[in-house]
Amino acid sequence: MDAAFTEEQDEIHRTLRELLQKRCGSDDLRAAVRTPEGHDPGLWRQLAQQLGLPGLALPTAYGGVGCGPTELALACEETGRVLLPSPLLPTAVLVAPLVLALGTEAQRTELLPAFAAGELTAALVVPGGQLGTALALTGRNSGDWAGGGRAGGIQARRCAAAGGHGGPGEWRLYGEAAQVLDGHSAGLLLVAAHAGGYARSRTLLFVVRGDAPGVARVRQTGMDETRALGTVQLRDVRATLLGAEDMSMAGEAGAAADTDDVADMADVGGPAGRALARVGAGAAAAVAAEAVGAAEAALGRTVEYVRVREQFGRPIGSFQAVQHRLADLYVQVQAARSAAYYAAWAAGGPEGTAEPGAPGLALAHALEALRAVAGEAIQLHGGIGFTWEHDAHLFFKRAVCDELLLGPVHRLRAHAAEAAGVFGGGGGVRTEAPV
Repeated sequence: MDAAFTEEQDEIHRTLRELLQKRCGSDDLRAAVRTPEGHDPGLWRQLAQQLGLPGLALPTAYGGVGCGPTELALACEETGRVLLPSPLLPTAVLVAPLVLALGTEAQRTELLPAFAAGELTAALVVPGGQLGTALALTGRNSGDWAGGGRAGGIQARRCAAAGGHGGPGEWRLYGEAAQVLDGHSAGLLLVAAHAGGYARSRTLLFVVRGDAPGVARVRQTGMDETRALGTVQLRDVRATLLGAEDMSMAGEAGAAADTDDVADMADVGGPAGRALARVGAGAAAAVAAEAVGAAEAALGRTVEYVRVREQFGRPIGSFQAVQHRLADLYVQVQAARSAAYYAAWAAGGPEGTAEPGAPGLALAHALEALRAVAGEAIQLHGGIGFTWEHDAHLFFKRAVCDELLLGPVHRLRAHAAEAAGVFGGGGGVRTEAPV
């Protein structure tokens, strides 16, 4: 394997960094997060039209650039460097690959070009804040995270047509989901819902327009303003199944199949579970790359500050204790970068390319590195670093909230160990937080 980047990949790095440095200063960032969308729509259109960012990993047949997860991860590293608030993660990393993998040709032709052009944004609606589980990063995604046939979550049922039978594609959804990335403003919702009742439980994915009758959405107040979250309520909403009708029925066989601990973690979830697990590997690589970019930016700002801040008549960066702390952080960030790049390369390869659990481990290492760097940045900036308005807190909030969104870190590592069979047979792994 040649680990060097191609000329095209280096150009993606360079071009995106130059544009974002001009458009994403501290004041620009704070103004963008206070818009109704939670991001700068003008900048998003520019990134789509000039750089093709939302369609970077989509095939050219659907208006995309034709690259892969590695190029998307490189782009995410640059957006993470400036903590860019944008629909990139929910639209290009989560929803678009699911539409590409499961959608019918008509659905792909309708939705993917709109995603690639930046004309349509999307959100993956997963109930109960179970995004990490749904993507098979913190647990097996064959469980009841979508509702499980009981009250709660999001439930799907067929419409009663003439004669009491529902026609193909006629479904109704009801339920609620919180902490949905871009859920308050996305033009399209891809909803993970439970269907089939308790006895024939299965999880299916449904396409719902954001302005459909019965959809109620509100933006949530979150610690990290650069990650816009929303609450989505569905009240007898008409929805279209993602994919062909016969594919949904395959989930029944998966639900009734062997559910032993030795069974494949993704396969027992049916087609939707397998697709979500595959997308989860790419999402882990993308978010890990984002965290690496943010960590490197925070570290760079801290190094510049300790060079000019003086104590006892000399810059604090000249003290050996400070140098050691920064050196340790540098090593941690570089190790996280290597893991993120490997995860991105593996996500773009055939099934089984990566070591089991590699995407989750890369994400865990990157999130831990960002949290460590952001914490030290606050400490080494001294009195100004502790003020809520200082930019160091933006990096710290991103670190904490990303871990809450897809982690926590100890669960990412525990599930990776289970996937790799570290504890023998994949069962019995401890997943609770250490005391």
